[in-house]
Amino acid sequence: MATLNLGSSIPVPSIKELLSQPLAAVPLRYLRDVSGDYPTAAASPATLHFRNMYDQLIGHEVCDESLKDMHKKSQEFFELSSEDKKRYAQKPGSLEGYGQAFVISEDQKLEWCDMIFLKAIPVHTRTLEFWPQEQPQNFREALHAYSHDMRKTAVSIIGFIAMALGLDSKEFREAFEGGSYDVRMNCYPPCPEPERVIGITSHADISGITLLTDCGDIPGLQVLKDGQWVFVEPITNAIVVNIGIIMEVVSNGVYKAPYHRAAVNRHKDRFSIVTFCYPTKEFDIKPAKELISSDSLALYKSFTNEEYFQSFYERTKLSDDGVPFIDTLKI
Repeated sequence: MATLNLGSSIPVPSIKELLSQPLAAVPLRYLRDVSGDYPTAAASPATLHFRNMYDQLIGHEVCDESLKDMHKKSQEFFELSSEDKKRYAQKPGSLEGYGQAFVISEDQKLEWCDMIFLKAIPVHTRTLEFWPQEQPQNFREALHAYSHDMRKTAVSIIGFIAMALGLDSKEFREAFEGGSYDVRMNCYPPCPEPERVIGITSHADISGITLLTDCGDIPGLQVLKDGQWVFVEPITNAIVVNIGIIMEVVSNGVYKAPYHRAAVNRHKDRFSIVTFCYPTKEFDIKPAKELISSDSLALYKSFTNEEYFQSFYERTKLSDDGVPFIDTLKI
């Protein structure tokens, strides 16, 4: 299976490096009008558990030990020295490794987040030079087990989504059983001006579905609901399930890929692990034919898998023009 090319990123200093010395003020490159983060102003914090296209899954197939082990290894990685983490730094032309995602210009506003992005499944797509080996101990083994558990969970969820749409559950399960799974581990260090920075800017995921686990009880994930930003209150060992743009297109808009972002806080590190789940490269990104009729026209264009990702990659090269990626896919 071909490796998904999701772009590259210009190297920038990590937040942990920035905080290694007393910080009198947050550098201008990180400051922004958070209230203007697309597409509307943030609301006061509220809790959200089971809402629309962003739900928390409890009683899933992933054992608590697998979750705890991966959470522990992820935190241990970010606690390594800057020099040790830089051994796994992103290289020119690649998104994989330790750094920040989609930094395309020297004057671009930066996110208050350090991350390591790794291709996990299929196994042959792994670039092991980016996989920590000696420290943290057994990191590779933990991620191998975790990513396979996440695939099992994703395949089950996709099967239920297909059934709810009246589609062939087996076809969708097989497409995601043989698909790609990328894992992004995030560290959001405390910030002296959290109201003026953003951990991750608002966006909708380009995946089929995305599975997120919080490594602790600190709220940070926000979802746009009814024009307001609401916090998703972490539930111990729950998996947050997010519909991605691929499934919005396939469902012809029945399911929507929600806009979400990450906020930061003043006092403590927050950690999360995100698994992006994609179908096989033979899976075309288009509205399912069973959902199209004279009374229900296709709302989205049809793309091969390669065309879809190329279209996204081309969008990352552009300065922000305010047009969401999903809108470029609509008829």
